[in-house]
Amino acid sequence: MNYLRGSDRSQIEFLPACIEDYIEPNSPARFLDAFVEGLDFQKLGFTRAQPASTGRPGYHPADLLKLYLYGYLNRIRSSRRLEAEAARNLELMWLMRGLRPDFKTIADFRKDNRQAFKPLFKQFNLLCRKMELFGAELVAIDGCKFKALNNPRYHYSRKQLDELLQKIEQRIEDYLKELDTQDGELQGVAGAPTPQALEQKIAQLKERQGNYQELLKGLQEKGQNEVSLVDQDSRAMQKVGVGYNVQVAVDAKHHLIVEPEVVQSACDRGQLSKMALAAKTELGAEKLQVTADAGYHEADQLESCEKASIETYVPDTGKTSGRSTGGKPVFPKEQFIYDRTSDSYRCPAGQTLSRGAVSKCKGKERVIYYNLAACSQCSLKTQCTLGRHRAIARRLNEAVVERAAQRLEKHPQILDRRKEIAEHVFGTLRNWGHDHFLTKGLPKVKAEFSLSALTYNLRRVLNLFSVEQLIEKLTKIQAVATT
Repeated sequence: MNYLRGSDRSQIEFLPACIEDYIEPNSPARFLDAFVEGLDFQKLGFTRAQPASTGRPGYHPADLLKLYLYGYLNRIRSSRRLEAEAARNLELMWLMRGLRPDFKTIADFRKDNRQAFKPLFKQFNLLCRKMELFGAELVAIDGCKFKALNNPRYHYSRKQLDELLQKIEQRIEDYLKELDTQDGELQGVAGAPTPQALEQKIAQLKERQGNYQELLKGLQEKGQNEVSLVDQDSRAMQKVGVGYNVQVAVDAKHHLIVEPEVVQSACDRGQLSKMALAAKTELGAEKLQVTADAGYHEADQLESCEKASIETYVPDTGKTSGRSTGGKPVFPKEQFIYDRTSDSYRCPAGQTLSRGAVSKCKGKERVIYYNLAACSQCSLKTQCTLGRHRAIARRLNEAVVERAAQRLEKHPQILDRRKEIAEHVFGTLRNWGHDHFLTKGLPKVKAEFSLSALTYNLRRVLNLFSVEQLIEKLTKIQAVATT
């Protein structure tokens, strides 16, 4: 029995096969083609959306966008690899109609159109909203650290610069001493450095010292604590060394990303209200439920969400009020009952702590409640404080925190859903190799992640419907929009 073999490569065919026949009817490339061809590139802000009247014709933004979307969808982000794929990938040949742009043209397209990728992401989400793929009821917010295009060796903090300057100063001093004590007897001794070699080393150290001093001076002038030499916008992050903090707000219905963001701060605290408000606006919802982990819990953030009709389900961080300064157990703050009517606290001994002065702690105002007379005669004083009296601090917006805690206590299942909604998004992006950036600078990094978020949503939608169904839905939506 013979083997199944292909045809002779040198065989000349009178009618060559049509490339259309090689593309499956359910290929994602067909939906990408239909989606991109229906975009208004000028409205989205793409450069060269209108061809120039003179000069050599350029590539249409639609073709280069198709190349990027197909590449990101298939885990290909490098401009050189995209150039190679355009010449050998049949789906890309069909999608690009045989065009083969060089890697510089491909890279420049991403660089020159970074302001258009976020509107493009929103345009696709608008399409998803019209297909009723967003529940617009519950959104989970989470963050993850992505590596920047910056080696940790080229990242310095003030403390590191001070230590390096001290080491260089010591080495220069050692070389100078060695140069002073060197005499004719040491000349020609095996292994002994020559005066010229020592002077060269000292010159190199002084040059490095000047560079470090200039970096330290720049940090002091800008009021910053760290500097990156390759990607100046990147910051020190745990686990990745140097990178960015990537934030996502994910809708609970089909786990689609509603709002992607990239920030420089390594801490998630301070990001809750911004992400929640952006998600509420994008979904067009009057009310919204938002859940996040304890790293997002902050009174001012909860208050901003409450004012915007956003219900938050965020666990509080660990309590530390049950210990005195010396570590001795004392009555925790939770045992002091607040009375909203009289604006006072009732202590475990049944005494009333009245409102006192307003102070500031870490820039935030708080009211102090105390009762000097009651504490001086209290039999439980040793169990309550080691000082002269016990004082309870209450933030001005602590009522917001209390209401948020009560909501979470009534509906703990909402917090349980957070992991299944948001965390797998970052797991998927890591699996695709999208957990590190190829561009430098915060604006470019934001644009790059907008492409990654769009690709993630594209893949989710392609898993929900067949390509034929998606093209049919897209055609109907576009027809309604034009009438």
